Amino acid sequence: MPNLKIRIGVIGSGRVAQHYRLIFSLGKIKDYVFVGVADTDQQKASDLAKHWATDSFVDHHQMLSVAKPDLVFVLTPSGMHYEHVKDALLAGSHVLVEKPAAMTPAQIAELQTLSEQCGLMLCVGFQNRFNSAMILLKDAVDRQRFGKIVTATIRLRWCREQDYYNDGWHGTWQQDGGVINQQAIHHVDALRWLLGPIESVCAITGNRLNHLEAEDTLVSVLRFENGALGTIEATTAARPRDFEASISIVGEKGYALIGGIALNEIIEWQFIEKLPEDELARDQYSQEVPNGYGLSHNNLINNVINEIKSGRLLSPVPIEDALATTEFVHALYASDEDHGWVRLSGKPLSLRLGVEEEYIKN
Repeated sequence: MPNLKIRIGVIGSGRVAQHYRLIFSLGKIKDYVFVGVADTDQQKASDLAKHWATDSFVDHHQMLSVAKPDLVFVLTPSGMHYEHVKDALLAGSHVLVEKPAAMTPAQIAELQTLSEQCGLMLCVGFQNRFNSAMILLKDAVDRQRFGKIVTATIRLRWCREQDYYNDGWHGTWQQDGGVINQQAIHHVDALRWLLGPIESVCAITGNRLNHLEAEDTLVSVLRFENGALGTIEATTAARPRDFEASISIVGEKGYALIGGIALNEIIEWQFIEKLPEDELARDQYSQEVPNGYGLSHNNLINNVINEIKSGRLLSPVPIEDALATTEFVHALYASDEDHGWVRLSGKPLSLRLGVEEEYIKN
């Protein structure tokens, strides 16, 4: 369908949908038309649908059956992703779902099987992979410019005030999880994507300033299968604003630090074996962004649309990657729950993430 516009339906019109509204307003996404917006909040659905000159629905099943979208964006609370992705796939639509794809590895594995059976693309919104700085870093890793990896670190120092957690789903175990499954999952995914697989982790969590079921702060040490060591520091208790979202790699032949608030700036780029382009890396591959979402949804969505139009249907962020990242998150939580090291080969599962609150209390 090279000359056709992809028909897009949207499920969910909350916080992340407003970022999609911004992204589309930049005019860099091509060959699409919106055909419906669904949200149980009629006013929110109506407002977003009006902006995109399409119809609004309070029932996503009706939107799927009436609008018949080629592609569905699932932008609802995390705990609803499994249900909404499944419904969209069964309705015959390709899907781009915001992170996490679902709350448990079993749910994601089921969605992967269903998408394969239906012959449909299922892509996950890890947009930071498409940042210019991250593309350059991935290329350096793949070309073994670092040599033997020594350590790798991710740091997330963001600010979420208490009102963020008072909406009924953010910070709950059933619908969301804490900083590591909501905000820092992008950086956990980047760490695994760049240097994984991970052998084992030891993590501890806490609630330092915010009141929520899950954690506002997590720190962890980890060992990669290649022997490298790693650390994670993630918090939404930074004040008074978002300060940093960074990843660094130390190797026998070089060091790189990608920072900013959305993995969007090259801070350090030093290698023993220098290339001519290294001197220009900071200026050419850094990008100014308005917030922690960054701007790379442009690239992600264009790639999804192009894959659908071409008929290749190769997901820019495969669902199996999302599965591995969620297994990593569950291992971090399981380590905190077990008060010690856990090995990822054992497929450890959190007793809390994605579980009914009543079960946790029992």
